[in-house]
Amino acid sequence: MTALLQLSRWIDAFTERIGRSVSWLVLITVVISAGNAIVRKAFNNSSNALLEIQWYLFAATFLLAAGYTMLRQEHVKIDVVIGRFSKRTQIKVDIFGIVCFLFPMVCAVLYLSTPLVLQAYATSEMSSNAGGLIRWPVFALLPVGFALLGIQGASELIKRFAYLQGLIEDPTQKKQEKTAEEELAEAILAAQTANAANKRQGAAR
Repeated sequence: MTALLQLSRWIDAFTERIGRSVSWLVLITVVISAGNAIVRKAFNNSSNALLEIQWYLFAATFLLAAGYTMLRQEHVKIDVVIGRFSKRTQIKVDIFGIVCFLFPMVCAVLYLSTPLVLQAYATSEMSSNAGGLIRWPVFALLPVGFALLGIQGASELIKRFAYLQGLIEDPTQKKQEKTAEEELAEAILAAQTANAANKRQGAAR
């Protein structure tokens, strides 16, 4: 189990890097979308390539970050039902879900989508829209994204078995850093506290 936990840590680190890298695609998508809208309104001009790259990037963000979402425990769960069970029972339900639903789904998507990607690559399939983009890169996001999800699923499975053996803490706790809004709220609260303390000191003098 020690070797498997080390493998799990490597997978988690890899998924973390992927997720942080993919997050930049959101900014790129916003910039392209805003630029395309400005050009269309100001100059009555547009580009199918720019329109298509927006949903290419959206697909990349959604699919490539699926494993990262699982790592952060932000995926949809039926907490309203299993939340009533003990933690060990919840972990066993997670194991059942990963083995009986996640892995089969990943395998099915890889099996069905890979031939389509290869065919699109071999034929250099292009968008039917004038000036559109080549299609195989966005098709390839499907098997790649689900492969990353399956890899992270393996890491989650290892951690859940390790928890049942008492080797690690609860792996279902969300690994979420403070958001920008939370950091701003804390900074404002700290400033208000400091100002109140300064006023009390001034009044005491």
